[in-house]
Amino acid sequence: MASQAEKKEIVIVGGGIIGCTSAYFLTRHPFYDPSKHKITLLEASKIAGGASGKAGGLLALWAYPRSIVPLSYRLHAQLAKEHDGGTRWGYRQIHCGQLSAKGRPNQTQIALGGKPANGESVSLNKRDGKALGKVTAAGLPKDLNWFAPESVQNYYEMGDPDTTAQVHPYHFTTAMAELAEQKGVDILLGSVTGIDTANGQGVRSVTYEDKSSKKIHTIPASHVIVSAGPWSQRVYPPAPISGMRAHSVTITPSKPISAFAIFTEISLPPDFGNKDTFLKSKRPHSKTVTPEIYARPNNEAYACGEGDHLVPLPKTTEDVETDLARCQDIIDYVSSISDELKDGEVTVRQACYLPNVEAASGGPLIGQTGVKGLLLAAGHTCWGIQNGPGTGKLISEFVFEGEAKSASIGSLDPRKVL
Repeated sequence: MASQAEKKEIVIVGGGIIGCTSAYFLTRHPFYDPSKHKITLLEASKIAGGASGKAGGLLALWAYPRSIVPLSYRLHAQLAKEHDGGTRWGYRQIHCGQLSAKGRPNQTQIALGGKPANGESVSLNKRDGKALGKVTAAGLPKDLNWFAPESVQNYYEMGDPDTTAQVHPYHFTTAMAELAEQKGVDILLGSVTGIDTANGQGVRSVTYEDKSSKKIHTIPASHVIVSAGPWSQRVYPPAPISGMRAHSVTITPSKPISAFAIFTEISLPPDFGNKDTFLKSKRPHSKTVTPEIYARPNNEAYACGEGDHLVPLPKTTEDVETDLARCQDIIDYVSSISDELKDGEVTVRQACYLPNVEAASGGPLIGQTGVKGLLLAAGHTCWGIQNGPGTGKLISEFVFEGEAKSASIGSLDPRKVL
């Protein structure tokens, strides 16, 4: 067990959800003493600048890995209760389902400015008795009424409000950072250029380049937590972490939509996408596409598509390249099955990189690296927001108690793959 009395210089590398929840739970650990323990969070660009600010924010007891999901899901509920998460970061319990649908030809494209390019669009898909009978036969819940009846084929529920919830990732991550800062965490903007481990004997210091001044600084460290998502390997080269680019959009629907997270499987018509968009693009499309759609509070819908490896990981989150054609694909796909989304206003087009573990065991990797004081917490794939609180709590236990106490995570031990 780590000594409660010893001084600690704790440096967290990365201001995404894992770094921010680690900072939060370190300051809430019973052994934390701000007079003896200094915590610094280093972020290269801005808090929640990457996937932690651009993800969907789905929380689920049926997520993975099973070793930390129940802990993290429970902590999400506790955090929301303690800090008014419903208001502060949009925490709410929701339904989640899988929808199979037949896409309609994309007759109306949404322009870069946001609103439909061809002016006013009026839906003719009235939900008459015949239409309602069709969606009922497909198993669609009565309050999931924002999909075109002629598109719906079948639906099954994946999760209910007892097992599924959501947050707004950006608001949640920045709130964790603010709450940690209030308890004494120093947040610095700068890119880490080196971690001194005394040739593997133990952590000594961290060197970084200040974002504004470009000056090089070195700060002492007894513990370093590498939680830089897909950038973790650049900070700690042995870490088997890679990045996959993912695009997403947010849309203000033409009318309010009910609280569902929907995993779709859309069969596209043969001529789908053959008409020019504002991008003058005639990109080919797969016969079946699978965008995810999450209804959020305040009449916002989030939609994301499949990932790609076309563009290498850039230097920082501020340098991520957004492919507008891929964003338009997502818009066209979801518009093909929902008039509320087709007639809505696109508010954001964005891209980020998800961290993946390049090892047969999968990820994430949470815990000791074999170098004294050096911890790794990365590779959470698409479940970083869901598993952030659990990871943060476990990291606080590693630092202050020398081992994980709240969950059995031997399968996630970084030393198995380093």
